[in-house]
Parts: sequence; C-alpha cells; structure tokens
Amino acid sequence: MTNTAITPQPGIMEIALYQGGRSGIAGRSDVLKLSSNENPLGPPPSALAAIAEAAPSAHLYPPTDHAALRGAIGEVHGLDPGRIICGVGSDEVLQFVTQAFAGPGDEIIHTAHGFSLYPVLIRMAGATPVQVPEADRVVDIDAILDAVTERTRVILVTNPGNPTGTMIPVSMLEDLVERVPSHVIVVLDGAYTEYAAGYDGGAALAGSRPNILMTRTFSKIYGLGGLRIGWGYGDRWLIEVMTRIRQPFNLSGVQLAAAEAAVRDRGWVESCAALNADQRARLLGGLRQLGIAADDSHTNFVLARFADAGEAEAANAHLLGDGIIVRQVGGYGFREALRITVGDAGQTGRVIDSLARWRRAA
Repeated sequence: MTNTAITPQPGIMEIALYQGGRSGIAGRSDVLKLSSNENPLGPPPSALAAIAEAAPSAHLYPPTDHAALRGAIGEVHGLDPGRIICGVGSDEVLQFVTQAFAGPGDEIIHTAHGFSLYPVLIRMAGATPVQVPEADRVVDIDAILDAVTERTRVILVTNPGNPTGTMIPVSMLEDLVERVPSHVIVVLDGAYTEYAAGYDGGAALAGSRPNILMTRTFSKIYGLGGLRIGWGYGDRWLIEVMTRIRQPFNLSGVQLAAAEAAVRDRGWVESCAALNADQRARLLGGLRQLGIAADDSHTNFVLARFADAGEAEAANAHLLGDGIIVRQVGGYGFREALRITVGDAGQTGRVIDSLARWRRAA
C-alpha cells in the first residue's frame, strides 16, 4: 500500500536502481565471473593477514580520523595526509563532494559514458544532472566546457573511463582545469589509475589547484572490493568541508587495517599491474583477430564492440553457455558491446576460445 501523504525529496524517484554485474549461472559450478572488474588474484596476502589480526577487535569502535591509513596513503603516493579523506569505496567520497557542494537549482556535469552511479549521486543531492557527449568513446573536454553555466557546481570526469577503458592525457586535463571557472569543482575519478602506466590519477593537479578533487579506490587492483574502501585527495578546505558530512565511524577497524596493508604492498600492486597489462594485450589481440572491435584499454577490462546489439546479445548468450559472465552495457549507451574483465592467463584463454567457437558457429 502506498502512503500518498508521504513524498520523497525531489529527484529521488527519478533514480534508477543500480544493477550490479551478474555473478552466477544456475546449474554450473565452473562459472567464470568477468562482469565486475575484480582482481583475478584477489587481495594481497598482507591484507588478508591484517584482516585476521584486526578481526578479534571487531567489538571496538574504530578510530574516527583514519590517521594511520591516511598516513600510509600519503607516504606511498607522496601526498599530504591532511588533504586525504577516506570513504566507503570511492563512491562515498563522490557522494561527499556532490552533497557538500551542490543542491536544488545547481547542476553537475558528467559525460555520456561515465560511471553509472553519477546521476544517482547527483539526484541524491537534489541537483540536476547534465550529461555531455563523448567523442568516439573518449571524454570530450570542449563538450564539458560548453555545458558549463553559472549553475554548474561540479564536473565529474572518469579517467580512465568505465566502461570504455579509454583515457585522456594529462595535458587535456590541464586544459580543462585551466579553462573551468574557479567556482566549479572538477572531480577526477581515478578508480583504474593503477592500470594506466605512468598516470598519477590527477594527484599533481589536485595538489596544485583549490578546486580539484582526485578519488581512488581499493576495490580494483588491491582486490578489496568486498570491503568497500576508497579515498580522495584535494585542497585542505575541500577535505574539511566534506569531512563535516562524513559519518565518524564510516570505516571499520578491519577495513582500515586491510587497506593500510594493501597500499604498502607495492610489490603486489606491481605484479598485478604487470599481469593485467600482459593479459589485456592478449585479450585485445584475440578480439581483433576475431573481427571484434575494441579500443586500446588503460584499465582491467576491455569494451568489445560487435556489429550491432543482436550480435552482442548472441555472443553474450554463447559465453553464458560456456559458463562465462561478462557485462552487458546497454545502460551505458552501448547495446552493441560487452565489457569483459581482464583475468589471468587461463581465464583470458577461456574467453578467447569461447568467442572463437562462437565465430566459427555463426
């Protein structure tokens, strides 16, 4: 029964419920899940040991300042810990910035193929989403700037992109932040930064300008998606404002311990990045040999583009028949595409072999 006397805040009912990647196939025990961009190696052993050590203290409230984790992040990345904020995944840090700096009557810009959570966060804040087009699946700086008005408060830029896997160079990001009005916050969402060789995720830009925020996550290369930990880096004043709306105990002691161990485990990160680069190149080559289009990726996934939506659906059905789950991305505007997480050597071979059989049978 609906109580018509109770009404939600404006914009709430326009939020589409988030659909996560499929994780199971009925009747199969050999399922290969490549739908959520998870690290095929899982978390580093150092993080698992930290979780075990922290678990007996689960009855104690965690520290509210996240000082040890912020210190570790600062030490590893050469950043000022006082300019770092931690959240429940980078999603929560994105929520902090949208809610703290925008509201009814304000606009927040995002690109056509940016993270699907952006419109949700924007509407949660009561602001208006403004979607701008990309150019051949790449963020278009001019399109973003053309959309800026006096009502614009935040710009959300995913770099490298999801689900495209493409990225724009630092020179273009510098051009964007130089030309954007000073009252507009530019958020550089760098969830996949560690997979993009030589890229700092926007740390230098966030460290040098008062209206830039960089966000990062422990969910991807660190293999801690199930624990939900992320962080942001920006001007001290931005961080202070966002901290005022952060719940004091948003991260548990187990989360904090695991993330601190993971960020210090540089050898693990380097080995995961190397494996990903190798298998990503192999997957891209395999797809292209089969006549399936795919842009160069700077992430741990590849966007495989088929002739049309029907062909993508047929390929997806074949993969499911072989026990392989990938991500359909019609909600991102790519009904003709499938997003495929890069796995280890055996998993990559399984995907290529399956698609090769599908091509031969077509």
